[in-house]
Amino acid sequence: MAKILIVDDEVPIRRTLRDILEFEQYEVDEAADGLECIAKVQKEKYDVVIMDIKMPKMDGIEALERLQILAPELPVVMVSGHGNIETAVDAVKKGAFDYISKPPDLNRMLITIRNAMDKSELVNTTQKLQKQVRGSGNKGVNMIGESAPIVEIKRMLDKVAPTESRVLITGPNGSGKELVARWIHEKSHRAAGVIVEVNCAAIPSELIESELFGHKKGSFTGAVADKQGKFEQADGGTLFLDEIGDMSLDAQAKVLRALQEKKITRVGDSKEIKVDVRVLAATNKDLREEIAAGRFREDLYHRLAVIVVRVPSLNERREDIPLLLEHFNRRTAEEYGHAPKQITPEALQALQDYNWTGNIRELANVVERLFILCEQKVTKEDVMLYVYPNKG
Repeated sequence: MAKILIVDDEVPIRRTLRDILEFEQYEVDEAADGLECIAKVQKEKYDVVIMDIKMPKMDGIEALERLQILAPELPVVMVSGHGNIETAVDAVKKGAFDYISKPPDLNRMLITIRNAMDKSELVNTTQKLQKQVRGSGNKGVNMIGESAPIVEIKRMLDKVAPTESRVLITGPNGSGKELVARWIHEKSHRAAGVIVEVNCAAIPSELIESELFGHKKGSFTGAVADKQGKFEQADGGTLFLDEIGDMSLDAQAKVLRALQEKKITRVGDSKEIKVDVRVLAATNKDLREEIAAGRFREDLYHRLAVIVVRVPSLNERREDIPLLLEHFNRRTAEEYGHAPKQITPEALQALQDYNWTGNIRELANVVERLFILCEQKVTKEDVMLYVYPNKG
């Protein structure tokens, strides 16, 4: 869950923003001034900071300048009263991601936060990839595993990737659906282009159309400039629609039209824009059941599901756990700047016997937890204490 820090000396404003952002499923923290903001950023990791310009003790501009040194990649959105617009513009010149006028408009604020999150995610992803490339000397996506289900998926993807076929990737949360999408992209003729990911479940329904197709300046409150949507950004490359089962029916209809006509229209505009995009989609839901319940369009399903790839749960491929443990152990060691941990055979067996409800994502988190809490050797006792619930 993304974490946002609200910095404002007025308690009612902080509480109002907190209520709005928590309703949108963000984790929220508060600070009353710039000094408290700096102290919190030194201790916690935030994805976005929303900060008022005028505050006691340390105002927003001074706090921004310090954040540029302390956390230069952290997006800071400045909030200003109508009399402080010139100051807000100056703040953007000094490194702020954007500014919002008081009282903040809901749509404008959510769009700005979403854009700031995109930037933060891109920076984090780039840094992680750079670390992986430096550490391993290998480029590209690596799908780890030698179990029968993984071997079959790799065989299928080698056939599918070079084509232009749309692919629907299914499987439980945390099983590696995004990895499959990136594997397809990197083995396709579009590998030189970008892959643009859209998490359909994370975008409010009233903003999804703007995110996908872009908007024209003035088309709605908060649309202060023309904006490209994800379809345009992915032109010549791949668009990955993650958790598409959570997309509204209205948005589904527009996606279907874009797939049929290979054209999109920005919100508030009448001009059609041609796009050359290969669409990959993923879901953890049974779309057949969603169709029967009237929550998903059958015609869109058939457009997306030219090829269906089912990613198995980790419990279905337990024989891959030793290889995955070795991979995450080495990756975590590199990130922390230490030697990999030694995992005893008994600890390995305990991890293979564990019920991995969170799949690959849970395994990666468990490895990091053991790396932090254990000594150089991870024992079965460590696994029972730090992994198995209600034991130890």
